[in-house]
Amino acid sequence: MVNADFTSGPTITIADGRLRGTTDGKLNAWRGIPFAAPPVGPLRWRAPQPVQPWDGVREAGDFRNAPPQPPRAAATSVGKYQPISEDCLTLNVTAPATPSAKPRPVMVFIYGGGYLVGTSATPLYRGSSLAQRGEMIYVSINYRIGALGYLDLTRFSTPERPYDSNLGLRDQVAALRWVQRNIAAFGGDPDCVTVFGESAGGNAVTTLLATPEANGLFHRAIAQSSAPGLTVDHAAAQRVTDQFIEQLGASALSGRTLTDRLDAATPAELGKITMRLVREAGKQKQGMPLLPFGPIIDGDFLPDEPAVAIAAGRGAKVPLIIGTNRTEANLFTKIPGNKPSPTGIEHGLLAGNRTAAAAITGCYRGYPDRRVCARIIGDAIFWAPSVQIAEAHSKHAPTYFYRFDYAPRTMKASGFGATHASELLAVFGVYRGSFGRTLAMFGDRKTALDVTDEMQRDWIFFARTGVPASDWPKYGTSARTTKIIDDHSYLVHDPAAQQRRAWANYYSTLPSPEPTRAVG
Repeated sequence: MVNADFTSGPTITIADGRLRGTTDGKLNAWRGIPFAAPPVGPLRWRAPQPVQPWDGVREAGDFRNAPPQPPRAAATSVGKYQPISEDCLTLNVTAPATPSAKPRPVMVFIYGGGYLVGTSATPLYRGSSLAQRGEMIYVSINYRIGALGYLDLTRFSTPERPYDSNLGLRDQVAALRWVQRNIAAFGGDPDCVTVFGESAGGNAVTTLLATPEANGLFHRAIAQSSAPGLTVDHAAAQRVTDQFIEQLGASALSGRTLTDRLDAATPAELGKITMRLVREAGKQKQGMPLLPFGPIIDGDFLPDEPAVAIAAGRGAKVPLIIGTNRTEANLFTKIPGNKPSPTGIEHGLLAGNRTAAAAITGCYRGYPDRRVCARIIGDAIFWAPSVQIAEAHSKHAPTYFYRFDYAPRTMKASGFGATHASELLAVFGVYRGSFGRTLAMFGDRKTALDVTDEMQRDWIFFARTGVPASDWPKYGTSARTTKIIDDHSYLVHDPAAQQRRAWANYYSTLPSPEPTRAVG
């Protein structure tokens, strides 16, 4: 990861005014650029609105506010935290300082965090390594999370006080529209935009593929550890809304009184209720989704479940890289009180069909060992549904599937292995820096750098051309060729075929989501 000492830098003009960024001589950076009006006051619970143009030169040297979340989640270093505010709809641009005769490709990153936490100011997401090595424009965006991003209040809309659905998803689309309008001013090519993200950010990518308003705003997509189950059907979203309103003490309110209560609630109050619902979701009661908030299949902005829309050819037909990590769930099982167990799997995670669930657990050798339980959880949330997306997308556009297996000895010894988010260390070049050297301290320095070089090369070349740099065949349902990324990467046809078939059978036995109505 490139650590840059930025000083006052170039001034450029975009659609809304002039910006002064910073530079270290190799890279220019502009941070905290508003891509929408602050969603405060009457704009709370509303779709993002246009930025008010400004006069003079706007300083763009520092990150702005993180969206409302627990303060510790917005840490930028030890003991330092990013300010938190509803006025959070900003993005950041990093570009090579040297001019280019041709417009440069653009990569737009969407952070993860379960739609509960996250900020583009996280040091891991600076993107300097990608911008410098790839000679490209790197953009990172903020979007609304938690209740302020995904609570569906549309059924309470009135002509005087309308509510919009899918605010966080709409923010992401608004940011991509901003890129189309403005990225040429930074030397970027608006016709060569790759959107990529990890975890909830990966889910955002697979959701954007099925979002009609996003069609044409990006030309390639990379979904790292997408959790497609974070997308919520309409009926489940309404149950979340009912519980949220009850926790707010507003169940008996209606009309203007309810509106006043929703508008008066502080972000801290909304956050406390959100965390109560997270705990409730963990108990898997009353049809609650995996986590309470995520993109909602509302019959309007997001008409259909993404895998269904993509399979039917209604998704964006752009080249896609999608994949997961070998031991995704190990990160989560390290949380106190979050130990995996057969009871949790059979009576919670796989409670939809006992017979089909038994077929799944029966093809994981060593079950019910806790490590095997963790593998099942990771496959349930990330791998199996990502295979569904890959299968659906491969019918209509080039698709490349991977599994990230690499873990230095420190990660293996600590029980994490190739856990959730560990591929970000390679994608963002962390192994080249001091923290990466610590992780790879026991003789793993060369392999860590080799994996970094390989992933960055594939990601960058894909962003330029729509094809990975390495010899990586397209994914299809005949061969199901998957790239295993490790200290010596290799190709496998249909890895874990027995498990894949068991999961597909399980999904086929589940009831279809309740019909979605259009909201107005």
